[in-house]
Amino acid sequence: MTNNIKDVFFDLDHTLWDFEKNSALTFQKIFEVNQLQIDLDVFLNAYIPINEDYWKRFRTGEVDKEALRFGRLNDTFEYLKTPVKADLIYKLSDDYLAYLSSFNHLFPDTTLVLGYLQTKYNLHIITNGFDEVQYSKLTGSNINQYFKTVTNSEEAGVKKPHPDIFKYALQKANAEVNTSVMIGDNLEADILGAINVGFKAIYFNETPLTTYPEITQIDKLIELKNFL
Repeated sequence: MTNNIKDVFFDLDHTLWDFEKNSALTFQKIFEVNQLQIDLDVFLNAYIPINEDYWKRFRTGEVDKEALRFGRLNDTFEYLKTPVKADLIYKLSDDYLAYLSSFNHLFPDTTLVLGYLQTKYNLHIITNGFDEVQYSKLTGSNINQYFKTVTNSEEAGVKKPHPDIFKYALQKANAEVNTSVMIGDNLEADILGAINVGFKAIYFNETPLTTYPEITQIDKLIELKNFL
């Protein structure tokens, strides 16, 4: 990667903030709070792919925020043949968002890498997550001070991979696309979305791509020091 980079944009969930670990701890907590007797591992095995599908449909506008929040839980309980009344699902949904940012595990070397990059670049966040919890995640995990701007899809009015969220983030950051790089875990939303606007991009995921050999890939955040 030719290093004329001035601005580095990160996705938050699954890239810096360890969503799967924090989400699992949140479900464990809210099941206890609501005295719901269900095996956590069994629940998560069903919930994770259902949640991913809802987020895909949320990005395209097929479902809205409220449908996602209710549907991902309702569909999981139905799949598990565990009847749960609608009012409890709504409460679980509210409790999930309320407790989620109280768990703040980061991926290994996150603060080390952000500290290193902050001395060389302007750092920013672009996230599709819900506005009311994303800032809490940044502050709760004590990484908010590394970022000059945070762009949220609710603020931008569109979600990644829509070009306009990337353009909005560039404008907010007073950055130029040809000196910017996007780092994220989602090929479609983060990487291809950014590349289509003109960003350079680095794909961070434990599962390597077998396609798109031209895309820079890492499976540990510390590897960013090899490219930036």
